[in-house]
Parts: sequence; structure tokens; C-alpha cells
Amino acid sequence: MKHPIGSYPRVRVQDDGRQVVTQAGSVLLIETVRRIGLDRAISAALAPWRKPRAVHDPGKMLLDAALAVALGGDCLADVAMLRCEPAVFGPVASDPTISRLIGTLAASGEEALQAIRSARSEVRGRVWSLAGKSAPDTDGQVTVDLDGVLVIAHSDKEDAAATWKKTYGHHPLTAFVDHGPGGTGEPVAALLRPGNAGSNTTSDHIATAQLALAQLPKKYRRGRQTLIRTDSAGGTHDFVSWLAKRGRWLSYSVGMMITDTIHQHLLQIPASAWTPAVEADGKVRDGAWVAELTGRLLDGWPKGMRLIVRKERPHPGAQLRITDADGMRITCFATNTPDQPISELELRHRLRARAEDRIRAARSTGLRNLPLHHTAQNKVWLEIVQIALDLLAWMPMLALTGEARLWEPRRLRFRLFSAAAQIVTTGRQRILRLTKHWPWTGEITTALARLALLPSPG
Repeated sequence: MKHPIGSYPRVRVQDDGRQVVTQAGSVLLIETVRRIGLDRAISAALAPWRKPRAVHDPGKMLLDAALAVALGGDCLADVAMLRCEPAVFGPVASDPTISRLIGTLAASGEEALQAIRSARSEVRGRVWSLAGKSAPDTDGQVTVDLDGVLVIAHSDKEDAAATWKKTYGHHPLTAFVDHGPGGTGEPVAALLRPGNAGSNTTSDHIATAQLALAQLPKKYRRGRQTLIRTDSAGGTHDFVSWLAKRGRWLSYSVGMMITDTIHQHLLQIPASAWTPAVEADGKVRDGAWVAELTGRLLDGWPKGMRLIVRKERPHPGAQLRITDADGMRITCFATNTPDQPISELELRHRLRARAEDRIRAARSTGLRNLPLHHTAQNKVWLEIVQIALDLLAWMPMLALTGEARLWEPRRLRFRLFSAAAQIVTTGRQRILRLTKHWPWTGEITTALARLALLPSPG
């Protein structure tokens, strides 16, 4: 007679474990904060909001909230996961104290937000300098992607409204620096807007672009070396004119709506004028072609603008739109990059789709919902989310290599941050002993060794 064998071993559970640290891999984020000087910068920026005789530093409290979000938290109360590990995270303020800080910063309006943003901009320049060839400007150009994101609200929060997708919530406009095929990306702007805000509102795109440019090192705040990419929501005359304004001279690659005029010109393009589209590896993209529109169609637009259209066989099951032609899916974008083949420009614009990956990462890092009621408070929350996303981009940039450099937040949490460890105090030193059988312990220790080689901030 065979006895059934269970799939999992039986274990006894006790709640008296000592010197065991959960989320031990989060020391990667803590060491990153220390090496880039983010703690000092945030503390100095928020010094005016520190009350006399206060026990907790406002900068440390805001950074604790950002660390909790980076580790998977989605509300201020999740700072409790740091508070229970004082040997790793130090003293952490209580929930009411952190809530009062958010209220105080929200009451200060743009002054507090600007202080936080200035600290982030200062540290960003240092991180890019430390990253060397892994920095997003290693080829002398910086690409900033603008895109909107819908955030669902499940309660009646300030400025929550019906969205164009028939949901209810808010419609922030975000901007991310693209790290290219060898990395991920980092946030440089998040403009909180009501749920019914328009997708192609020019003033909002300009405001978001200004916030994004202010986050970049000074040499990238104007000039052709900075490329602004958007979908068709940014393809308005006023926004394109703002990007190309004399003295600003930004490069742009913005999607355009297929108007009836563009559609009629497209139908007149001869077959010989279509060029095969290409993939990132240089191979021809099957069933896709590009062409450039010229002539009176560009009258009234900024000088030097090029209008490029692309046609592609639709994927099986895809429904054609009224603007499509001859059974082909038609898209269009404008750019001011001269003397470059249109197939390369179309590929560059198509890579804007990486912004969707950044939005997916943001949703899993505090942007699934806005946890606070008032708009001013949720603006502070967006800054916390951006700090968390900064850390999740800067740590891999400085410490990880290969495939690990591309891991998104969920994978970083599962493989690195969730590692357990034992903390031992000996010789006035605290030693964190990571579990040896964890498959990614080597990744953690190697990354910590790389961070240790970085110079300490002056």
C-alpha cells in the first residue's frame, strides 16, 4: 500500500524570531541613496519645513516614504515595513507624523514642490556623472518621452472626474528620460490633472516639458541634443512651435493626427516614393513602408519641420480606422531632424513605445491610485513616487549589468529586495548575512561592491 506524500513539507511556525531582517536586499537602495547624496540633498531642501526641536528630519521622512513605495507600498501607512527594521532603515517616524508632514508640504504649494524638484535635479546630474557610459546621455543626446496616464479613483477625491475612457479618476501627464535599449528610464515630470483633462492640451504639454527640462543638467535644457517625443496628443501647432522657438531649438518627434488634408496627400504618393521601414537590428520590417510629405502641406508650421507617414499591414484581427487607406494602417509624425533617412527617423519615433513600459512600472510603484484626498497632497505624493522611480532607475544604472540592468520594479522586488538575511553585531559593526541559497545573492553582493567603489558625495 502506497501512502500519499504531500507536495510541501510541514513546518512549525513561531513568532519569536530574532536578528532576522526581511527585505534585506533593500540595502541596495539605501546604499544608492548614501552614495549619490540624495539624503543630504532632500534634507537640505526641506530644512525650512523642519520645526524647532523636531525629532525627525522632514527629508528623511519623505525619503522613507519613497523607499516604502519603491519596495511595493502604495500608501503612507506602508512606511511601517521600514519602521520594523530600525537596524537597516534607522529611526522611522510614526504614521501621524508623516501625515502631518505631507499636510504641511501640501499647504506650502509650489514652494515645497520646487524645493523637492531642485534636490532631485541636483542629484540627477551627479548620478549621470557617476554612471559614465551607462548614463542616458552617453551618446551626447537625451530623449524625453511625454505621455498621459489614467489613474482610477475609487472614492470622491478632489479633482477626480470622468475620463475619456469612461472611467473615473485623474489624468496626469508624465515625462520620462529614455535610457535606450540597454536600460529602463527615469521620471522627470508628473503634472497632476483632473480626469477630464484633454489629451492634447497645449498648455499642459508645455508645462510638463518645462518641468522635465528643469530636471536635466543645464547643458541639455535647450539645444538640438535634447529630443522631445510624444504621441499624437502632442502634435499641435502651438506645442511644436514652442519646441522649435528661437533660443530653445529643441529636437522633436511628435505624432500627428491624420487629417483629411494629410490623407489626400498620402493617396497621391507614388509607389516609388515609399521606403521599407526597418527594425532596431537594421533588418527590414515586414509589411511596413515610410514616405515623406512635402509641399504646401507644411505651410504655417515651423521652419525645418518634416512630415513622415508610415503604412503597415494591420495585425490579424486589428480593425482599420477611417483614416487608414488601401487596407493599410496609417500613422504620421513630425520632426525637425535634418539629413537623416526617414526610415531611421521612423524607427526612432516608434521606439517611443518604451514610454508604455515606464508607465507600467509607475503603476506598480505608487501610481496605481492616488491615496490622499486633496489635490495638493496628491501632488506631494507624485513627487514621492518619482523619487521612488528615480531610485529604481539609478540603482541598476550604477550597480547592475547585463540583463539585470533591464529588470523592472516588480522583478527587482522579487529577486533582489525580498531576500532575507540575518543581522549580526560584532566589533561595533553590523553585518548583514544574506541567505546563501537565494539564487540572486550574488547579484546583490556584486552590486553592493560596485556601489562601494563610488566616491562619497562631498
